[in-house]
Amino acid sequence: MYPFFNLNKYMKKSDLIFVLCILSLVLPFVCSSAAWNAFESLTHAHPYMMAFVKFAILSTIGEILGVRLKTNQYLPQGFGLIPRMIVWGFLGIAIASAMSIFAIGTPALLEKYGVEGAFFAMGGNFSALKLLGAFSISCAMNLIFGPIFMTLHKITDTHIDQYNGTLEALKHPIAFGKILKNLNWDVQYNFVFKKTIPFFWIPAHTLTFLMPPTVQVLLAASYGIVLGVLLSLAANMSKTTS
Repeated sequence: MYPFFNLNKYMKKSDLIFVLCILSLVLPFVCSSAAWNAFESLTHAHPYMMAFVKFAILSTIGEILGVRLKTNQYLPQGFGLIPRMIVWGFLGIAIASAMSIFAIGTPALLEKYGVEGAFFAMGGNFSALKLLGAFSISCAMNLIFGPIFMTLHKITDTHIDQYNGTLEALKHPIAFGKILKNLNWDVQYNFVFKKTIPFFWIPAHTLTFLMPPTVQVLLAASYGIVLGVLLSLAANMSKTTS
């Protein structure tokens, strides 16, 4: 058999287990309308509780994937699976709250600037006006809330690392000043802010705000998988520039 047909060369047993876990998570909602309807009902009834669950699962999966790319392991010692899931859950509530604020406030602001019908267009079918509204919401959220959120995530990530991924990280206050002082701002600004916001997050969240409200937070949480890859790249850049 030719080398490029040899899956063992490219995929370890742990990779297969990871893929099967992802499929087992996704397939019930793809194959069963009852499962999807239950998901939508829970999202309507408990939007912020569901935001916690979505981000705790999907964004942590993204970080696990990022660690796999960086270290060739899925859960290396000190990763801190439980602390990261809990932190991502609360960050998910913050993101869902920000999405609600900007989804309502930005179209209202567009109306004040003379873009008539922007607010009602966001609840209708796809149109040029709805695309403009989604793009404006995404720009406002990512340029105002985005840098603060990304920095906060980096701080919590560093805090968990300082306690080697143990639950002790959840018991102790975060040393915000010390961590902020020692952040690699060259990577944080020139890559995380300057590259990922305009070239990924703004287009990605434009698509998000074109979707129905029940899907928006789920889609935003699924971007956590991409975020894991971006975090891996940023971490490697921080090592090379520090």
